[in-house]
Amino acid sequence: MSISEEQVRDALRSVRYPGFSRDIVSFGLVKGVDIDNGDIKVQLALATNDPNIPATIKNDSEKILRELDGVRSAKVLIDIHAPPAGAGASVGATRIPGIKHVIAIASGKGGVGKSTVAANLAVALEQTKARVGLCDCDIYGPSISLMFGTRERPTATDENKIIPIEQYNLKLMSMGFLLDDASPAILRGPMVTRYTQQFLRQVDWGELEFLVLDLPPGTGDIQLTIVQTVALSGAIIVTTPQEVALIDARKAATMFEKVNVPVLGLVENMSYFVSPSDNKRYDIFGSGGGEREAKRLRVPLLGQVPIDIATREAGDRGQPIVGQDRQSPVAVEFMAIAQRIREALA
Repeated sequence: MSISEEQVRDALRSVRYPGFSRDIVSFGLVKGVDIDNGDIKVQLALATNDPNIPATIKNDSEKILRELDGVRSAKVLIDIHAPPAGAGASVGATRIPGIKHVIAIASGKGGVGKSTVAANLAVALEQTKARVGLCDCDIYGPSISLMFGTRERPTATDENKIIPIEQYNLKLMSMGFLLDDASPAILRGPMVTRYTQQFLRQVDWGELEFLVLDLPPGTGDIQLTIVQTVALSGAIIVTTPQEVALIDARKAATMFEKVNVPVLGLVENMSYFVSPSDNKRYDIFGSGGGEREAKRLRVPLLGQVPIDIATREAGDRGQPIVGQDRQSPVAVEFMAIAQRIREALA
């Protein structure tokens, strides 16, 4: 039984580029296919500094091709070259050693409670028996140090790696650990990029199943730096039900789509308020916005987190609600979101 070049390319469409949802064919990595009486040779070309990426692609591709009817042997050759400086977030992004999944928590605008979601989601993931880190990538407006109630200063190893702060069995890094309460981060773009890279690459994270990144709002330098250099397992978009937040959530989702980072889903924060006096529900910011937007983007609605006085008070005390009261409605919802994320990445 003879095999065609189109059959070979179709088979290679099931090989994902490590850290991305797209396949190697749609990325344009397949440069040639040679078929000789059942013996297949495929030529690939890719730009990366990570030696694990070509090895993974080669093994996955050859395994897929050998399973095709009519194939006697399959060999994949890869031409590797360094990614150009300033290249987009295509296949130059590399993994952080020791970390299985890097998840970005993003929003198109501020004020939607993104850091609250990131902090409580990190604690919820840790309570599923995973080793978890949380990196505050908002250099200008860091809040993770406040939310975890510590002003401890990071130290360094003999190899000049930053030792992260540990709270609630999480490994934490934030500009808030390096600055006094009243000290602003007065930095130009290149320095912000440098600090972001140091927080990601020069912190001694150790072995983690999840590293949660609390991104600043918007689609600017820091977000692009991260998606260009770090292989993300996916992004979670935080929004409120109101239209003004949903418009900006779409922009954030579109940014990740353009740089080939899968959006794992939406979290609708401040979904509703339940009055403690009469248990009556109030949809302060409207209702159904997150669900409609998730359908429009064709991604899951991971959860709907209510406005809750106890959650705000716990955050101000430096005690994330998931770590303080696992029976609260907010904590229950975050635990459900964490489980859905684990299932999506399984």
